[in-house]
Amino acid sequence: MPENTKNPSRLFFIDNIRWLMITFVVIIHAAVTYSNLGSWYYTEPAKLDIVSLAFFGIYQSFTQAYSMGLLFLIAGYFVPRAFDHKGFGKFLGDRAVRLGIPTLIYMLFINTIIVYYIMAFSWKTPHPPDGQYLLDYILDLDFLSGSGPMWFAFALLIFSAVYAVIRLFLRDPEKAQQNGNLPGHLAVIELGLLISACTFSIRLVQPIGTSIMNMQLCYFSQYIILFAIGIIAYRENWLVRIPYSFGMIWFKAALIGGSIFWLAIQILGGGLSGNFSKYAGGLYWQSAAYALWESFFCVGICLGLIVIFRERFNTQGKFTKFMSDNYFSVYVFHPPILILVTLALREFPWYPLIKFMIAIAVSVPLCFLVSHLVLRRIPLLKRVL
Repeated sequence: MPENTKNPSRLFFIDNIRWLMITFVVIIHAAVTYSNLGSWYYTEPAKLDIVSLAFFGIYQSFTQAYSMGLLFLIAGYFVPRAFDHKGFGKFLGDRAVRLGIPTLIYMLFINTIIVYYIMAFSWKTPHPPDGQYLLDYILDLDFLSGSGPMWFAFALLIFSAVYAVIRLFLRDPEKAQQNGNLPGHLAVIELGLLISACTFSIRLVQPIGTSIMNMQLCYFSQYIILFAIGIIAYRENWLVRIPYSFGMIWFKAALIGGSIFWLAIQILGGGLSGNFSKYAGGLYWQSAAYALWESFFCVGICLGLIVIFRERFNTQGKFTKFMSDNYFSVYVFHPPILILVTLALREFPWYPLIKFMIAIAVSVPLCFLVSHLVLRRIPLLKRVL
């Protein structure tokens, strides 16, 4: 049985959502490795059969649609309280340490190790000397695009800084409301339409597959809006007050209705034949429909997971504490571990789905064990992980 919380104000269901989403991040990067659908350091060239293409396409599309948006919503939820307690300077200083330092560690060291050493076989030109490569990498500002998965922390640092500046020019908001107004179904529909309209508009100039400084702006409408919703949710105390039945209505609608709608636009728009270009962006109905599906699926799944975890997984035992303690470290350091595992498997001519299953069966536990036994025992790293 899970242990009861010793801190009743701790939202253990949020911790459990976080480590689950981070686990999904590791899995989706393994999926990119074997599907070639998306961008990752190492991918295996393979012509996928219809079963593999369907599996990877569905898993990656559906997971991408909500997972990072949910993490930004949760991050936004904890921002107002931190600012209220610490004030402008201490708040930004704390964010710089907790988000900025890990991002710099990744940009300057982890990304360099991956590109220069682990991926050495893929270089098409002779290696420059170690010191020269690192110097050029820094002086040419290439490190700004070398954030890997830490683009999330980099973006969150920017969002937090913008919030802090806005708070300087606004009167202090009221304290969190215990019985404020809850959003209704119309508000959820309006939120989905807002995200989808902004997403479609941004993808006219920044389609899926493009990035600036390793940030895929094609998804940022969702991230920014949900971060803001998280801030509002804290003030109105929504996460602990949204009725279970309300969240489940949208969760079921996203799973059932969303799946049917996704399949329909794939059939009608040419997605099943491998033609994805019109879904990525531009003045195409496929792009508009995909943005609409993605936005409502995200909102529905977020609402559902919040109420499900709040009602059923709001405790912490030894296993969940272990996962919660290590999820951020896993997020930072999983790329080299995953890449080494998949490189170790690359000579085996196995079915892509089989290699994918083996890769995640090895990589996910290994990432958490390395974090617990090694990384978080290093004093300087433990402070920021």
